[in-house]
Formats: sequence, structure tokens, C-alpha cells
Amino acid sequence: MLGHPDRSLRLSGASNFRDLGGYQSAAGLPVRWRRLFRSDHLASLTAEDAQAVQRLGVTRAFDFRGTGERAATPYHLPGVTQHALPIEPTVVQGLKDLLHAGQAVTPARTVELMQHTYRAFVHDNAARFAALFSHLLESDAPLVLHCTAGKDRTGFAAALILLALDVPREVVMQDYLLTNDLYRMPAFDESRAPREVLNVLWRVQADFLDAALHAAEQAHGGIDAYLADALGVGAAERRRLAELYLAPSGAR
Repeated sequence: MLGHPDRSLRLSGASNFRDLGGYQSAAGLPVRWRRLFRSDHLASLTAEDAQAVQRLGVTRAFDFRGTGERAATPYHLPGVTQHALPIEPTVVQGLKDLLHAGQAVTPARTVELMQHTYRAFVHDNAARFAALFSHLLESDAPLVLHCTAGKDRTGFAAALILLALDVPREVVMQDYLLTNDLYRMPAFDESRAPREVLNVLWRVQADFLDAALHAAEQAHGGIDAYLADALGVGAAERRRLAELYLAPSGAR
């Protein structure tokens, strides 16, 4: 179902806008289509894009961008309530710190910074993801979650949702890596960083998501325990999520 024709919405102003529907849980029940969407930021949507989102019935948007990012590129979509769940970006500052310390910015060091960022999602930003799940449990009204590129903060959030719905981890990883096929990277400024470094920054790697999942496992003894203990998504909440977002086998 990874390359299902309904997955990518192919919007002009948001290349990474896609549906989490169709992935099957361990029990064989598919995630409902047209309920859960993930995306890069929505400030560049065209009028036609906005109409397409409206036709999808999206009424909720969960924005993980930091305060400055939101202020720099705000957006408004009629009928869509925005919920700010800010997670401040840290990788660029990490790169600046390396340069200030006289250290070379290499692809390997950039990977380390990305992994550190993903571990921080687990250790420092659990409240944001817990708030997301609180909203998810309220209703099954169609929603979109996004950050700037829709790959890191959004990628971890989408992974948590699918894992809470008992989608197998290897499928969750496949969806995460789909960003590399869809996301249109911004124009490179190779005077500021080597292309090899920029490729690390603007793409995703299994090592990144694994860093977060391993951090959750080490701190809590497993993903199920992390969901329950850190995010408030225990057995009862997961049953509710399944009722809202999983469809009978064979249904859309």
C-alpha cells in the first residue's frame, strides 16, 4: 500500500502532503483513508491546493513548527482550526556551534546532530506529542499534521500514530522514508554548507527515526510503555484510536 495512488495528494505548494490511510495493523485492519494526513508546511498552498484540502474535509491542522517559523510563514485555510504544538528547530544551531568551535561540518557530524534531535523529541518534547494524541482521541474529523518540511517532527509524530494503531514497525519505517521520494528540497545554497551536508539535512534516514525509537525503548522499556507512560496513550486510549481510525478489513 506504500505506493497507493491515493497516498500522495500532489499539491503544487506542499509536495509532502500525503495520506496515512491503507496501512494495515497487526490484526489486518487498515488505517482509514482520508482521515490522517501529514505534510510539509501549508503557507505555500495555491488557491487550487486550498480547494483540494477543503474537499478532503480537513478541519484540523497540527503545526509542530517553532514560534519563529510560524511567524515567518503563517497561513490561513478556511474552515481549518490550527493548533500550535511548537518544537523549536535545533539542527541549524548545532551546526553553527560546530563551526564556532572550529570543527568541520561533515555529513557524519550532521547525521549525529539529526539523531540527537530525534532523541530530543522523546526526552524533551513528549508534552507536544501527548497533546496531539489528546486531540486525536476527541474525534475522527480529518486532520493534517505538519512542520516545515514534514519530515522530522512530523515524521516522528506520524510514526507514533501508526505505532499506536499497531501498524508493524517496518511499515512505519517505509512510510517515514517515503519523504525522500516526495519532498521537493529547497534550492541549495552551497556557499553556506556542502551539498553532502544539505542532503543529510533535507532528507530522512532510517537511523534518524531509529534513534528516537531506541531512546523511547531505553527510557521506558518499549514503545508501548512510552506511549502509555509519557504520552498518556494506554490500552484504553489505543482501543479508542482503533475505533476512530481503523476500518474493517477491505474498507476504505
